[in-house]
Amino acid sequence: MSRRVLQRLVLPGDKDVDVLPLYVDPDAAVLDADKYVVGGNQGAKDINAAQIRQSISSGHTIHPDQITGRYAVRLEPGEDLSFGTYFNAFPAGYWRRWTVVDDVRLTVALTGAGAAVTVYRSMANGRSQRVDSASTGADAKGEFTFDLPLKPFVDGGWYWYDVVAGEEPVGVEAVWDAEVPDDRLHPGRLTIAITTMNRPDFCGKLLAQLGGDRGLHEILDEVLVMEQGTQKVVESSEFPGAQEALGDKLRVLEQGNLGGSGGYARGQYEAVRKGTATYAMMMDDDVICEPESIIRAVTFADLAKRPTIVGGHMFSIYDRSVLHSFGEIVQRYKFWWRSPETVLNDWDFAARNLRSARWLHRRIDVDFNGWFMCVIPLQTLREIGLSLPIFIKWDDSEFGLRASEAGYPTVTFPGAAVWHIPWTDKNDALDWQAYFHHRNRLIAALLHSPYPGGGSLVRESFAHTLKHLVAMQYSTAELRHKAIEDVLAGPEMLHRELPTKLAEVNAFRKQWTDAVLEADREAFPEVRRTKPPRRGKDENEVPRKLSLLITAALAPVRQLTKVRPMAEEFPETEVAGMDNKWYRLAGHDSAVVSMPDGTAAALYRRDPQHYRDLLRRSVDIHLRLRREWDDLAARYRDALGEITSPEAWEETFRPWTEPDK
Repeated sequence: MSRRVLQRLVLPGDKDVDVLPLYVDPDAAVLDADKYVVGGNQGAKDINAAQIRQSISSGHTIHPDQITGRYAVRLEPGEDLSFGTYFNAFPAGYWRRWTVVDDVRLTVALTGAGAAVTVYRSMANGRSQRVDSASTGADAKGEFTFDLPLKPFVDGGWYWYDVVAGEEPVGVEAVWDAEVPDDRLHPGRLTIAITTMNRPDFCGKLLAQLGGDRGLHEILDEVLVMEQGTQKVVESSEFPGAQEALGDKLRVLEQGNLGGSGGYARGQYEAVRKGTATYAMMMDDDVICEPESIIRAVTFADLAKRPTIVGGHMFSIYDRSVLHSFGEIVQRYKFWWRSPETVLNDWDFAARNLRSARWLHRRIDVDFNGWFMCVIPLQTLREIGLSLPIFIKWDDSEFGLRASEAGYPTVTFPGAAVWHIPWTDKNDALDWQAYFHHRNRLIAALLHSPYPGGGSLVRESFAHTLKHLVAMQYSTAELRHKAIEDVLAGPEMLHRELPTKLAEVNAFRKQWTDAVLEADREAFPEVRRTKPPRRGKDENEVPRKLSLLITAALAPVRQLTKVRPMAEEFPETEVAGMDNKWYRLAGHDSAVVSMPDGTAAALYRRDPQHYRDLLRRSVDIHLRLRREWDDLAARYRDALGEITSPEAWEETFRPWTEPDK
């Protein structure tokens, strides 16, 4: 047995004040702030959730100049600081559940007389307990060691420490380490696979960030960039510096636009073929990374009881103290991804840090991790294959389910994260991505749903298509219909159509006005309507449940009626992207609707004839899908090993790996 570092005290390399709450917490006195009881009904839970989200932060923070290095910070005289934070607390529950580590040792080095350090732990319910303390006394410095068992953390909980300065400044450094078997002492080698598409500067900055971290270099085997765009990362002003820093560990591989799944599959394929790495990490091109997260994820994977996929969390790139996702599961009966019940998404650590939010202390077990940051053992890729050839959407979640069924769990590991554009700021439920969303969800369910007929998925698919129809979103409804047609065609077409499907989908959807976006509002006529809203009712008001049920019952029938004459020339209303709900649009014959990202708008027009035709076709194809589900599922499952094999992907990559043949 030998000792291995598990985690270091870390500070933001760029000293960005927006992210400081993720590293240090000046409100050290605040403990167990959530004095709440979860109610039994949804109303009580909503009230409790609102109370939990109320800020308790004093707003005080440290000055960036107090960050004296990547792994060191200085407290001013009399200042107290907690390291019970996202990046500096120790997630003991995860180490207890998934790794060979039984005990952890915390070493805190203090420089400054009269300084004191206190160690705390939490239980899975978030209750905090004092563990131990030490002080430099009259000495100018001291190094204090605390041996901490992991046995009490079966359901979750964290360790952390607080430091109080005396009458002079105090420097702080800290390391968590543990005894590990000698064959686990040295870190595995990592290949980072980044898929990029027309984000040269974003990707260039990410590469420079990776290249600039010396600790990361020690575990890097390669950094692979799958270049699939026309705006090349090699042309970015950031690229020369990144290339110099990474040296021969950087490879840029150009290929056609095969989507995220095709890009990541290329990275997986190259890593498996080369065979010198232990892990391949999938990483998006449009993220800001905490490089220490990568080191921690690899360390955790090295010490896992069995080969384990280790993923990171996602923070919002726009509001950088907000945790957008804390873990994802797939709800099997309806086959849709979501966060576990105990998770509160979009959690702002600047308002409430780790120690004051009990829900964050329970260990969250997941089904998959998004490929914005995800470490996969090469052993897993060799055994279960590479990504599905499905362009984008559901490739990461399907892989997690496939891996789990083969005995490889996924852990979304606290203290490892990137900053990324939140899913809520995208338009992927309505635009061209709607096709891939729906097709790939159905494919994933055919492969992994444990329920005959796919549970409620087919019924839910029809209900969602009907919502799009009554909302005049004909292009989206048509894309969903096309998605089902292609699923019924079978898995044999997936590789063949991968390079061409996006262009086909984009050309197909442009037939309908709701898919034609205009950046300038003046491109549309002014709003005019035959009659005002009924009784002056606010159309943005959220309807009550009874009203919603009545609207749901009547809206499909109303779509068969004749369009009001004025609505054929003028939109009847304007709808903001955030208000784009089927029940707000169902009563209109035309509308100008903004996109969620705020960049453009589209004109929706009701078309009774198109509605009638599409409704009939949708009924027919959903009945067929339900009727053929079980046979289709067997067909996809039989083909899974072939279509995810390195050999099948090698054929798909051949136009770019052997362009002259």
